[in-house]
Amino acid sequence: MRIGVACSAGSYKGVFVHGVLAGLSELELQANIYAASSSTAAAAAYAAAGDLPSLEGPEHWKRMYTGYVASNYDVSKAVIEAIPEYSERLLGALFDKGAIRLAIAVSAVTTKEAEELTQGPGARRLGQQLVLATRKRDRSWADKNLQTRLFETGNPSAEFKLTANNMNDVFYATTRMLHAWKTPAWIDGQPYIDASYTCMCPALELAEMGCTEVIAVSPEVGPLYRDFFQSVEIPSKYLDAQIHLIRPKRDLAEIGVDYMKVTDEGLNVAYELGIEAGREFTRSGVISRAL
Repeated sequence: MRIGVACSAGSYKGVFVHGVLAGLSELELQANIYAASSSTAAAAAYAAAGDLPSLEGPEHWKRMYTGYVASNYDVSKAVIEAIPEYSERLLGALFDKGAIRLAIAVSAVTTKEAEELTQGPGARRLGQQLVLATRKRDRSWADKNLQTRLFETGNPSAEFKLTANNMNDVFYATTRMLHAWKTPAWIDGQPYIDASYTCMCPALELAEMGCTEVIAVSPEVGPLYRDFFQSVEIPSKYLDAQIHLIRPKRDLAEIGVDYMKVTDEGLNVAYELGIEAGREFTRSGVISRAL
């Protein structure tokens, strides 16, 4: 394995990441593995399955937002109802022998105390406290109670293998932010929450899996941080891997795409910005020179 593409979290800003994947695939930059955190998991999955056009670019994000509004802004309900609509198409190509590998990051809840908090009525309050903790870049609660896990199609361990049976649960769990998502997330009977609390973008994880060239795609104009608490920036080199960052040249909020509030035109523009960024990176020859 040499090339890995790591897709960062960002809620509806993930439309830019989706566009970058389209731009990369359009010019036939082929990855050995795709990995994603939170809202970009579906786009990464379709890229791995070789069927990215079927996710219909910004239309996918418009449908997700329409569902969110229609659910009276119950994001858990909207996400859970949307997942089967796009996951069914993945059941073939994603799990075929010889398919490109896909890894989806989640945050495993590792203590009984944290399980009771994250999966019970105290989840929203805890989530709000963790949002406040980001202002101090304080990740102490996450360090004590959470651990990054990757569910991956090529994982030889059955415990953390991404399969057709657990895929929908993984898709939901990777998105579950405690301050807004009401419904608890479980995978094979174990508690999980949004990947972002421990892994905003699984670039380092791809390096640890043996990728020597990692393309990290972020919807943010600033630094790419290790996690939600922004305490550690992801470096340009890690282990034996070069990490190449693709990000927008302008804040997506300025064009109508913020985390949980978007416009149709903003989604269109952000997606096109992503496509152009993907094309630009591919044309730069950075990866071809490294091979």
